[in-house]
Amino acid sequence: MNKIVEKQRLSELVFKFIIEAPLIAKSRKPGNFVILRVGEKGERIPLTIVDSDIEKGTITLIVQNVGASSGKFCNLETGDSITDMVGPLGKATHIFKAGTLLAMGGGVGIAPLYPIVKAFKQAGNRVITVLAARNKDLLILENEMREYSDEVIVMTDDGSYGQKGLITEGAEMVIKREKVNECIAIGPAIMMKFAAQLTKKYEIPTQVSLNTIMVDGTGMCGACRVTVNGETKFTCVDGPEFNAHQIDFDEMLQRLRAYKNEEDLARKK
Repeated sequence: MNKIVEKQRLSELVFKFIIEAPLIAKSRKPGNFVILRVGEKGERIPLTIVDSDIEKGTITLIVQNVGASSGKFCNLETGDSITDMVGPLGKATHIFKAGTLLAMGGGVGIAPLYPIVKAFKQAGNRVITVLAARNKDLLILENEMREYSDEVIVMTDDGSYGQKGLITEGAEMVIKREKVNECIAIGPAIMMKFAAQLTKKYEIPTQVSLNTIMVDGTGMCGACRVTVNGETKFTCVDGPEFNAHQIDFDEMLQRLRAYKNEEDLARKK
């Protein structure tokens, strides 16, 4: 079991957990994720590793309470233990000297974007980060992003903080004023779809980290499959990051809705 050493509420439904996992902390890289369970009959939940402390032997996870299983996790407190956890999983982010990186993070997608922004900045890149949330209260990790970004632009749907508008509006503002060499976008699937359309128009290489339905995390079940450049790929072992301009987002969005009725029933139960 993995003990929770710290829990912090970031917004109404988003929590940060620092968890004992010395082997994972030692080997994880930006882009990697874990799969965990709460309870012997619990559902397997994939979560990106946001940060780690090798000396303390801990990893940081950020989770949004959106369903029955994530709600069960969010109800845990400091001192409680997670039933089991496996990782690091997935392919690590390719970090390189790109020049100017445009990082786009929407909602809880800001959490997996953070370690990538940190790594690109430490690799000597200029990093411009655009963060988006429905309102000010739902914005997370702004201060952490500012530490590793040359500039942070905040967009909110209601204009309660930063600039009013969509994340693509903030991103296009940057693209129009200066040369952008690389882009990474993480957030809701529909956000990543429109981010991909934007950067494709300006011919900017773009990566996205996909949040497909996932079960075993080892490529055996096929639940996380996605079509990339006309080929079937598994998010858990081939990703979670892919070339945004090659993804069939419409198919992905349809698959994400496959268990909506079951998810609603689980929440009510």
